Order: sequence, then C-alpha cells, then structure tokens
Amino acid sequence: MMKRMQKLLTALLVLCLVLSFVGCGAGGEESDALVGNNYFSNLSKDENNLMGDVEGDLAMDAADDAFWEAETGDNANGGDKKYDEEVEKFIENAFIETAKQNVSTLSADVDTASYTYFRKLINDGGMWEYLARDPYAFRTEEFINYFDYTDAKQPDAEKLFGVSSSIFPCPWNKESVLLRATLQAAEAPPVAGNNLVFLIDVSGSMMSADKLPLLQKAFGYLVDQLGETDIISIVTYSGREQVVLRGCEGTRKVEILEAINSLTASGSTNGQAGLQEAYRIATENFIEGGNNRIIMASDGDLNVGISSAEELKNYVSEQREKDIYLSVLGFGMGNYRDANMEALADNGNGVYYYIDGESEAEKVFCTDLLGTLYTVAEDVKLQISFDKELVSSYRLIGYENRLLSEEDFTDDTKDAGEVGSGHTVTVCYELKLNDGAMIEGASWLELAVNYKYPGENTSVDPERYTIGYADYSDTLSEDAKFLVCVIETCMLIHDSDYLSEDFDLSQVIATLDTMLLDNDPARAEFAALLKKLNGPKQ
Repeated sequence: MMKRMQKLLTALLVLCLVLSFVGCGAGGEESDALVGNNYFSNLSKDENNLMGDVEGDLAMDAADDAFWEAETGDNANGGDKKYDEEVEKFIENAFIETAKQNVSTLSADVDTASYTYFRKLINDGGMWEYLARDPYAFRTEEFINYFDYTDAKQPDAEKLFGVSSSIFPCPWNKESVLLRATLQAAEAPPVAGNNLVFLIDVSGSMMSADKLPLLQKAFGYLVDQLGETDIISIVTYSGREQVVLRGCEGTRKVEILEAINSLTASGSTNGQAGLQEAYRIATENFIEGGNNRIIMASDGDLNVGISSAEELKNYVSEQREKDIYLSVLGFGMGNYRDANMEALADNGNGVYYYIDGESEAEKVFCTDLLGTLYTVAEDVKLQISFDKELVSSYRLIGYENRLLSEEDFTDDTKDAGEVGSGHTVTVCYELKLNDGAMIEGASWLELAVNYKYPGENTSVDPERYTIGYADYSDTLSEDAKFLVCVIETCMLIHDSDYLSEDFDLSQVIATLDTMLLDNDPARAEFAALLKKLNGPKQ
C-alpha cells in the first residue's frame, strides 16, 4: 500500500515528536517543526497498521488504560506507552463478518471534548504537532456528537429514548452503505436541586488566559441559572487544598461570583487532598434525589498524590456508587493531558468537556453542563444485532475505546456511559449488504438499548428498535452530507485505510461548500476550520 507521506516528512514527524516531548517536559511552547500546505493530504500511513478480520467480541477501554498506565511504572513521567512508542498509528475499527460475529456492543458516549480541542488546536496553530503526539485524542464519536441532527426523535410515552435512523450510500465506498442511528433522551429534570462542588486546579500551570481566567468568566453563565434548591461549594488545589466556598445557596449569586473571582494561580499541582475534600463536602451537602456532583476544572497535568493510580481509580469508582459523580472540564494547551481527563470522567460517571473559548464556555455552562447533570439513564449500553442473511459485514465508526463484549450488555456490574436529560447519542456503521437486502420490508438489524434508572442497581428491560430497508434512501439529506464530512475528516486525521490514497481535505471542503450552512453556526464554523487547516501553516 502506498504511503501518503514521503520519507522526508516521516523523518520530520519523528523529529517533531521528539521535540514535543522535550518541550512538554520543560514546559516549553508548541513546536512549529512541521511545514506544508495540506497536512491531511500528506499524512503517513503505516504499512503494518493492518486490522484484518476481528473474530469474537472485543472489549477495551483505551482512554482508561492510557491514564492508569501512564501514572505507573516506566511511563509515569510522560504519556502512556501506546502513544510514546506508536504515535503514528491509530487502530480504527475494522470490518467484522456477520457470519463470524453478528452482534456489536458499545457504551454510550455524550462527551464532546475531542472536537473542541481540535478547534482550539487549529485556531492556535498546534494541530499538526499534537496529532503527531497523540492521535487517540481525536475521537470520532465526539466529533459526531458535537453537532445536532434535525430528525432527532422525541421518545414515545412508554420509552426513555427516541430513535431516528437513516441509511444511505457510502460516498467513499460504492460497495457499502452508511447507517446513522440517533438516540434522543427524554427531558426529565429532577425534583430536587443541584449539589455541586467545583474542584479547581489553581496551580501555576493554570495562570494563562485560556485556563483559570476563562473559567472565571464562564462561571457567571452558570450562576445565572442557580436557584434556591441548589448548593455550591468551591475547593481549590495546588500545593495544598483550600475550601473557598462551602455549601452556599444558589441564590447568593454575588457571594459565589466573588469567591470564584478571588482565585489566583500559583504553586505546584497535587490534587489528592483537594479531591478527597471535595468528596467530603459533597457528602455533607448530599441532596436525596438531586444531582450530587464534583466538577473538576484542570489542564490535565495531574499529580494526584494518592499512593497508586489504581487507588485513585478505585476511589473515584467507589464514590460514584454513593451517587456522587465526577465530571471534568478541560482548559488550555501545552501540558494538556487528554487521557487523564477522559479517564477520570469515565470512572466518575461524568461527562468530559473541553472549553476552548468564551463561546464554548457559554454553551457548556448555560446548556450542556446542567443538562448532563440531570442524569436520566446510567450505564447506557447499545447492542446492534445484524441479520446474517442480509448484512455481510459491518464496521463501527468511532467508539474505539467504548467497545464492550456481547455479555457486558446484560451484566449490571459492567460500567458504561451516562446520558443526561434531553441529550442525544449518535452511532454510525458502514455496512456491506448481501443480495436480498434491498427488498421492501426487509429488516437488517435490531438496536437494543440497555440502561439503569439513576440510583438503581438493576437495568430495565432493553428498549428495542428495528432498522432496515424502510430507512434507506438513495439520496443524501443535508444531515447525511454533513455527517459524512465529519466522518471523512476524522478518517483523514487517523489516516484511515478505508479512504483512497488520493482523497484529501479539499474534497471534504468542496462538499461543505455545496451545502447551506448559514442557519447552523456550528456547522458553518466547522467548514471554516477545515479551510483554515487546509491552508498555509501559520
């Protein structure tokens, strides 16, 4: 297989990687070692990165392993081993033959951090260097789930989720079709209030304008929405922990804002005592039937202080069993550790956002954050059962670190993602069909959704939805065209084996230019970002 990048550029990538680790360890600025007019058209493809067929069930959690392995052994001072030794590789999901395994199982994911970090890197000119260091930070499902899709369906009265689905020709492979299924959760705010403990990193690394100062600006959006049933506490950590605000009623808005605006950044990073203090305060102010949650704000450069990473993982997991959850807000660049942040949120039954600017801060603090606090379903798992006679093979797009085994679907002890009030989860598959699939009334697959109600230990009977020929259309809707552009961008980022060698970002941009994006600022911004990325390096 031909490589997209010439040997010289490969050598430059390696050099850039070395420089990036040196710079990261020294706290230096982003490297500008790479040059070129079109990065994506020159990405390196590793000839040894061959997936082949996948037999049986696949269970892995790469982001989780990345964090816990990075904090122990030989990798304690850098990233995890996978990133350090094989940074040019991204192991994407392969096609699986339904004759060998016709069931696909995964955990739901409503995180969007990957996309906003991608946006930050483009706007700040650090995309190329960071991709060479950490390709796993760009999770396709988080790009897809950042955007709204117009046909999202509200659930029926007897169900928690509504499912909309569409199937259409695959633009990059004439032998395939693409399936999109979007789950829309019911809107069900709790009767009780929010018990929120903000755990804020105020170490010296948080001093820059895109970290603590941005958080302070964003806090005002949240305070405006607080009411008399809400309780706010603030704990900070650097060299030591400090309780800045304890159990303050949500109506005392001036006091809350004064507390957050009084924070300054200095000192080293040691989050152990701060994390433990935050959980203590959350327990003291626990609201039965409410949202009891720690919201950690950091640049991810953690030195938590607990004697082992496994202890930290167990500690966070134990607290979620007490209905105290941990969500994570990421800020800044340079020493940012994406794997740390995602793993903490995953183990804390929380959501992971990355705040790249004031507009995203307003979006998250005004809408997304409180929405995800109102958890309506815990341990949400999706299982797709394909008809072996009609579907030859399938490939899950994204969710590489959210895969579960078939048995995990009904295992109530297996942790999975949480979904908040009104949130959507979109999952996509590339399918290869057998003769006979294109027949009216043909059912190609069944989508089952398993979940628990908040605070329960036993899952409900799975909700089931049939998808097939009735969902197929020969033409692509505006939603479908845009979704394809998002997926193709991620495939280019990951140097996918499923795109032709001559496919590059200009072709994605050309498709976006044919679409009417003016009524959707998020989509219009995506198109502008790709044009900026595809132009001369600044």
